[in-house]
Amino acid sequence: NRDNNQLMIVSRDIDFEAIEKSKFYSGYYFILGGTIPILDKEPEKKVRLNELLNKINGGDYKEIILSLNANAEGEHTADFINDILKNKFPDKNLTISVLGRGLSTGTELEYSDSSTIKSALKNRERV
Repeated sequence: NRDNNQLMIVSRDIDFEAIEKSKFYSGYYFILGGTIPILDKEPEKKVRLNELLNKINGGDYKEIILSLNANAEGEHTADFINDILKNKFPDKNLTISVLGRGLSTGTELEYSDSSTIKSALKNRERV
């Protein structure tokens, strides 16, 4: 049974499959169909934006989870979608979140780049 309070946005089918394999998330999904290149002049044409807006408008979601790749295009796409959702649905009181970022299990610090370490520090958990 799916949790109808959550909608997770992923860019591709393979991302959906990876999250389903974790058996941790039980909400609904929306597949964008790609990401938005940083310098793109018409970003709304690169992803299934109208379909996304219709899905959110027709649902009773409390949280939108932006589950996009941890690279420049993924971050740019998440920022674009976040801005659109805040402008289109100011009255829905949506919580918009992104996946935590950081070190993978088994990673040695000396081989991690500075942005990964920064992200891991930002998303640290209390023990």
